Amino acid sequence: MPQEKKTQGQLLEEQLLRAPKNGAEVLSDGEIAKADEFCEGYKAFLKYAKTEREAVIQTVKILKEHGYVSFDPDKKYAPGDKVYYNNRNKALCFATIGTRSMKEGIRLVASHIDSPRVDLKPNPLYEDAEIGYFKTHYYGGIRKYQWTAIPLSLHGVIVKKGGEAVTVSVGDEPGEPVFSITDLLPHLSKDQDARKLGDGVRGEELNIVIGSRPFRDDKASQKVKLAIAKLLFDKYGVVENDFQSADLQAVPAFEPRDVGFDRSLIGAYGQDDKVCAYTSLMAAIEAPAPEYTHVTVLADKEEVGSPGATGMGSDYFVYFISDLAKPYGIEGRTVLTNTKCLSADVNCAFDPSFPDVAERRNIAYANYGTVLTKYTGARGKSGCNEATAEFMGFVRDLFDGEGVLWQTGEIGKVDQGGGGTVAVEVSKHNADVVDIGVPVLSMHAPFELVSKIDTYMTYRAFKAFLK
Repeated sequence: MPQEKKTQGQLLEEQLLRAPKNGAEVLSDGEIAKADEFCEGYKAFLKYAKTEREAVIQTVKILKEHGYVSFDPDKKYAPGDKVYYNNRNKALCFATIGTRSMKEGIRLVASHIDSPRVDLKPNPLYEDAEIGYFKTHYYGGIRKYQWTAIPLSLHGVIVKKGGEAVTVSVGDEPGEPVFSITDLLPHLSKDQDARKLGDGVRGEELNIVIGSRPFRDDKASQKVKLAIAKLLFDKYGVVENDFQSADLQAVPAFEPRDVGFDRSLIGAYGQDDKVCAYTSLMAAIEAPAPEYTHVTVLADKEEVGSPGATGMGSDYFVYFISDLAKPYGIEGRTVLTNTKCLSADVNCAFDPSFPDVAERRNIAYANYGTVLTKYTGARGKSGCNEATAEFMGFVRDLFDGEGVLWQTGEIGKVDQGGGGTVAVEVSKHNADVVDIGVPVLSMHAPFELVSKIDTYMTYRAFKAFLK
């Protein structure tokens, strides 16, 4: 049958109106297969990068395999050289030197590698009613009730008296024990049920069960605590005071898994924001020899406002860029003023189970591609970075020209809430910045969901930006 001729209205709709497209419908089978294949590498990375320290370890390993060397600030690098800078094993900068002068600016991609979690307090070990526990202090924006009655693993480092650092990772490998935070049984939860949801489980109730067998000694006073302390000493050589110089984190003991009969989604802990960290890493190492020097930053502490020496509020990434440019006689501020930056962070995806928090015309959807977020902030754009119209136009043209599937989105309704990213920390150095990343379902939960298509398109967006 001959194809029916389009009406004038249909032609005008195509020309004038916005028409978002679901990637599962418009992408070729080959492109979807590439997305699925790409995400296998992402899941492998995510399995061993649950904390910021582990993400740095995994990333440095990959960088070295692709020819990156440790940065020397006294050296002048040539086009094509690849360097990285490890900041305290909790944040990372890496760069490929381009052919253009850094006076013309660089291409900067900045994501974060910390995620909401439950940290151990400085004096965590105790027993009560002959059960051993760790006291905790939650980190970042968690919904506390989600962290009870699930298997937890313990990760981090303990620095013993004298300075020796001991790495801890327990609960993720087959045969290892896990830990858990208990919750009330429904038979006895009448008073708890009367609390507001946000107060259903309180911070001081997030106590991790770590054992229950007492040390066999009638004269000892805290037999369960002592038995656990002995196990820790035998395994790690640590004593109780060593917890005061430790970074220890409890995270879900879940492996990344395909979700859905069609395997179209990835479910895992920590995808905010390691999904953007991994896609930006892969884009950087696979980008061809660039015109513009490109720098990738993996930052710590975003989930608590980017403070500290390893957060994006620190100037370590500014010093790195300045040290790259200094041998050429170029000021760091000149480089940054002419820099274009993608703040690589996730946004929320529309969840039809909870539609009331979203404004449907201005929220991201799973499978519709990477999401550009022109501004962040809360309510009246408080605390936001907002990309200029000119920079949005630049990014739109770039992605369209490279065939990247993309969409725009806000973080829910105007008066509902909001959030921030590292974008504001970069923009204060006079660089052009826009947020871009993967839409997430169940953001900040112990098991977050992302689309494989959106993950792959975010990688392709970064690659187009760095090319």
